[in-house]
Amino acid sequence: MVRSRTLYGALATSVLFVAGTSAAHSQQSPPPPAAVKDGAEVVSRGARVARDVKFGDWRKLCFTAGGAKTLCRTTITGTFGTGQTAVRVDLIEREDGSSRLQLFLPVGMYLQAGVKLSVDQQQVHRMPYTWCVSNMCIAADIADPRLIEEMDGGKALAIDVVDTSILTVTTSVPLGGFATVRKGAPALTLDQAIDE
Repeated sequence: MVRSRTLYGALATSVLFVAGTSAAHSQQSPPPPAAVKDGAEVVSRGARVARDVKFGDWRKLCFTAGGAKTLCRTTITGTFGTGQTAVRVDLIEREDGSSRLQLFLPVGMYLQAGVKLSVDQQQVHRMPYTWCVSNMCIAADIADPRLIEEMDGGKALAIDVVDTSILTVTTSVPLGGFATVRKGAPALTLDQAIDE
């Protein structure tokens, strides 16, 4: 067990899905009026696939702090050839059985559209953006148990977002090893002792 007083510093480095968005897309521009149909569904003008994203392996990291229940994060990161982080998905599971899926996405996306997820072209799961900082936006929600089950047995997690040009951008996250890593022992456990 590794003791760390910077537990939350380790949690702060997360990014998912910088899908080859150019600097021109980093400035938010209002969508054309036809982009939103009935105020709910975004109708995109087309689609493109995020290319040249190379994924590492799934890893499981666990955190305990001052006697609190353990929190484990099963995560994968994809990078571009430049070494820049391109994609990150985190499934956060607490010892009490609750879980949350968290995606870190690039700025320059059309936030109103949210994120669509599907495993092996099965049921579509929607996730809203929850907040943004200067270099990323976070989409997060309680993890649907059906989605986790699909990820455990699936081959690829498709992630669809809409950019500010109202184009759907898709990337595919490999799920090989996800279930084994998630259900197995953590690669690293960080334990933060709280001094009284």
